[in-house]
Amino acid sequence: MKNKDLFINVLLRILATFAASGLGVIGAGAIAGVPLWKACFMAGIAGVAFVVEGLSRSFLDDGKLTLEEINDVFNRVDGKDSEVKEEPKKPKKPTKVKVKDVQ
Repeated sequence: MKNKDLFINVLLRILATFAASGLGVIGAGAIAGVPLWKACFMAGIAGVAFVVEGLSRSFLDDGKLTLEEINDVFNRVDGKDSEVKEEPKKPKKPTKVKVKDVQ
């Protein structure tokens, strides 16, 4: 992906994060008596801040942002991990078989 395409992709995904975070609090804002626009705005800003912080930390590591690092940050917002990491299973020890002497 070219830098311009990557930049546009990140901006659109940040906009989508704002929308998804804002829509998630509509019910809670109504119950708490907070105006709808304020609840959506604050939740959207919180989601965007989380993404920008994650992208900044990834950039600080090596001065580059790869597509994998960007995907990892956005997957954390959505509660998904990019990879499910499981500990490798230890191989079972062979069981000792007792052999009877046949006479």
